[in-house]
Amino acid sequence: MSDTSTQQVFASKSAAAIDRAKAAGRKALIAYLPAGFPDKQTSIDAAIAVARNGADIIEIGIPYSDPVMDGAVIQAATTEALANGFRVADVFDIVAAVTAETDAAVLVMTYWNPVLRMGVDEFSRRLAEAGGAGLITPDLIPDEAAEWFAASDKYGLDRVFLVAPSSTPERVAMTVAATRGFVYAVSIMGVTGARTSVSSAAEAVVAAAHAAGAERACVGLGVSAPRHVREIAAYADGVIVGTALVAALRDGGVDAVGALAKELSGGFAPDAAPAPTTEA
Repeated sequence: MSDTSTQQVFASKSAAAIDRAKAAGRKALIAYLPAGFPDKQTSIDAAIAVARNGADIIEIGIPYSDPVMDGAVIQAATTEALANGFRVADVFDIVAAVTAETDAAVLVMTYWNPVLRMGVDEFSRRLAEAGGAGLITPDLIPDEAAEWFAASDKYGLDRVFLVAPSSTPERVAMTVAATRGFVYAVSIMGVTGARTSVSSAAEAVVAAAHAAGAERACVGLGVSAPRHVREIAAYADGVIVGTALVAALRDGGVDAVGALAKELSGGFAPDAAPAPTTEA
């Protein structure tokens, strides 16, 4: 499914970011923010603020009119971004601006249709020119990704696929082999959204990915507090936070999203307070 020699040729930006965090004695913090929310410049400023407050990897989500994975908070944000005039081509400007100001690896998270409409090669070329690390593609499976394999190899981009609690061992193995950068371990069956606890299935999903040969597996969906970060850091290589950051940006602007990123990154501290045993 993937070419080992190709993986050796290209230096994965997201893998390097995770490895830098590991060398510093912690796991990676991966932050999701929608492109163009609430407007293009603010989305740039927010991503820069998050990177400067502890995020190792930034996921820039392309707003989409018919999402299948996004919960209510992210759907509302992307709907607002579209209403405010966001266009797919804007994502390259956002990626370029964030990579120019930070050391974070910047991935684009997108449903596959916008990439197809622009053209897979064209999209990949423009993303690479903007300094992007690669793509997270929640609705693209390796079986149907031949064109993406070719383009990502041509332009040296990471390709992040998802595994879930429902994934069979065969599916996990196929996904791990197809991935470059890290495997996105979905912790729940459902849509995104901040939750009071992280699914117990997350650890099993990460273990399955590691057993299938994944060097890096990061957990997303449902992470919203430093205690979740501490919990997931015990077994995963990175922690992905989205909805909580989007809500902070919505409610308090750039300063608030930066402050939350700093608080979340503090969850990796070895002397951080232990997670509470009961819900607040």
